[in-house]
Amino acid sequence: MQRRVKIVVSGRVQGVYFRMFTQNKAKHFAIQGTVRNLPDGRVEIIAEAEQSQLDKLIKWCHRGPITARVTNVEVLEAPINDVLEGFKIV
Repeated sequence: MQRRVKIVVSGRVQGVYFRMFTQNKAKHFAIQGTVRNLPDGRVEIIAEAEQSQLDKLIKWCHRGPITARVTNVEVLEAPINDVLEGFKIV
């Protein structure tokens, strides 16, 4: 069963290729969605996939790329009200 979540990652996560690495991981795990920088310095990920695939991405988000310093990861349910195709940096 497909599930969609919004993941908000805090810490030193902008300017360290977090979005690019997230996109690569999401594609590897067959996850649909988007990733974007927020004005307050956090990164927002919208991800849709089977629970087991989402768990892999969420686990990775707690570490991020080697250049990042993650201090918090918040995972919220998100409504599935549109179709996501691929995984894009926005």
